[in-house]
Amino acid sequence: MASPARTSSLPAHNARHAALACAVVLAVALGVGRFAFTPLLPLMLKSGSLDIRHGGWLASANYAGYLIGALSCAAIRLDHARMVRLALASTIVLTLAMGLVHVFWLWAAIRFAAGVVSAWAFVFASQWGLRRLAELDANGLGGVIYAGPGVGIVATGLLGAAAAALAVPAPMVWIGFAVCSGIAGALVWKAFARDAAPTHGRARHAANVRPAPARIDSTGLVSLYSLAGFGYIITATFLPVIARQALPGSPWPDLFWPAFGLALIVGALVAARLPLSWDNRLLSAACYLIQAAGICLGIVFPTALGFGVGSLLVGLPFTAITLFAMREARRLRGEAAAGLMGYATAAYGLGQIVGPLVAAPIAEHTGSFSIALWIAVAALGLGAVGLACLGMRGATNR
Repeated sequence: MASPARTSSLPAHNARHAALACAVVLAVALGVGRFAFTPLLPLMLKSGSLDIRHGGWLASANYAGYLIGALSCAAIRLDHARMVRLALASTIVLTLAMGLVHVFWLWAAIRFAAGVVSAWAFVFASQWGLRRLAELDANGLGGVIYAGPGVGIVATGLLGAAAAALAVPAPMVWIGFAVCSGIAGALVWKAFARDAAPTHGRARHAANVRPAPARIDSTGLVSLYSLAGFGYIITATFLPVIARQALPGSPWPDLFWPAFGLALIVGALVAARLPLSWDNRLLSAACYLIQAAGICLGIVFPTALGFGVGSLLVGLPFTAITLFAMREARRLRGEAAAGLMGYATAAYGLGQIVGPLVAAPIAEHTGSFSIALWIAVAALGLGAVGLACLGMRGATNR
């Protein structure tokens, strides 16, 4: 018979295991499958295999896939664990393919497909992981899940910087990322062997979930979340390129992206520890303003210090915004939140599609990303105002 101490520690162990497994999935699907393109873009530009406009098209192809994948989540009826496995395996294969083919239209197709499966990974790992943590009274570990993309960004950023310093060809780096992702995926594969049935009463109480399908709240969440996607994506796609333009010959530009990832990890862990009673919309509004301030710093002070602090401020609330949005979806829809999560993620993806398409032509025409970045600041400011209004309206209606 198991001892009482061992029995009582089992839920805590299971919660840590579930959170870490989801973190690894998001590190691979988002940190590698989506964002490895950012540190590798300078290498691809330098080799002549891409120009900045085609780089923007590849980024937008990925985000278009993310949009389609997110929209499809509401119609998918497979259990969440199975979808997480499918997305994880597909990301690894598609990352490998980026290193094996050298034709632009194939790259575009691969980046599109990678966007689709990364959206599946995000939505279904979020719903599966947040539900498991709620069942186990371990909501504070939600930050571990959303720290996953930061781990992937730090790893790919540092490896990309090392590859640039050693003049390693971009295709070899893509293949290396695929191998590392395969090892990571194998370590957590068994965690998603089956989808556990929800424990409705306890889970709902633990997660502070109060289904309240108010149309204006759901619409507001979806539309204002799209501004977060637009607001950050120009920096997230072109940060190394922007920094290299402003600091030619400096060793710092390749380190700003890993700094973004480190701040992301810290922000996710801190955000998950905030009281569940605090309004998700007001917290998100504060995060939008922090990101806007970070972008402003890079524009107004295009120095190593300005870019460094700016990268930290843009990264700090990055997945905190996501955590608050997914919690808000669960507050509104409870165990049926996957559909609303998918629509919100699709709106975010739409913002990401528009961002590079706006930024790349402006940068090519003016020789600077400043105008596009100011547009991003304005979008985040507008989103913060909208979220604050929703939050105050909700407080008034209670």
